[in-house]
Amino acid sequence: MSGTNKENAISFYRMAYEGNPSRAIELYVGDQYIQHNPDVGDGKEPFVEYFERMHAEYPNKKIEFVRAIEEGDLVALHTHQVWPGGDEYVTMDFFRFDSNGKIVEHWDAIQQIPEKTLNGNTMY
Repeated sequence: MSGTNKENAISFYRMAYEGNPSRAIELYVGDQYIQHNPDVGDGKEPFVEYFERMHAEYPNKKIEFVRAIEEGDLVALHTHQVWPGGDEYVTMDFFRFDSNGKIVEHWDAIQQIPEKTLNGNTMY
């Protein structure tokens, strides 16, 4: 795919999240995929299985990409996710790209958005 690493990270995540993780892997991932999320197995196939299961169980979930930052071979994404039942989450995902512009490593952190905050500010 042509585009910046930042654009490709967004496209990869959106495609997997919206139900086509196999195609996302095919288009955007390199020879290896190192996974640091403790709820997803290492490698490509566990990634596909996880996102296929999430799409089957929660087909109406939505994602918004609030921020994307690219520095060297790393891309950071700040997202807003809305899941069925009204649960909302803020996530921060980090992707490492190889010299061919393909994703080869992923880290993330997720936090449920509270109903209120002590500071009155949003999570974004």
